[in-house]
Amino acid sequence: MSGQSLSELLSFEWLDEKKDAYEPEILAFSKLLIAGTIEQIEEIDSLIQRHLEHWTFERLRKVDLAILRVGAYSLIYQSDIPAQINIDEAIEIAKEYGSEDSYRFINGVLDGIRRDRVGQKGSDDTTKK
Repeated sequence: MSGQSLSELLSFEWLDEKKDAYEPEILAFSKLLIAGTIEQIEEIDSLIQRHLEHWTFERLRKVDLAILRVGAYSLIYQSDIPAQINIDEAIEIAKEYGSEDSYRFINGVLDGIRRDRVGQKGSDDTTKK
């Protein structure tokens, strides 16, 4: 959305002096999320579009779209992190940076994606032993 190249985004120069305040593990995880989301953007956007009710993709606020994209990436490609934790993190980010009702909307879309993924696997995350 910013028009920056992937390498510019992953350098975190846009954080200015705040970059030094983050632990290397946090920056590495952030790079994984950003790069992975961008690399899989077509699949992610397709999934998001399938779960929009009474909305078009073009109507989404940019902040909400960014949260949905990273949240969807996490649900699909980070199976070592429980789905509910990914959704809860997206909700918290939406509460802080989105509009008043963004978190409800983001919860609904991401939960729909989670349910689809569980249906494809044939089991729920909560039933694993």
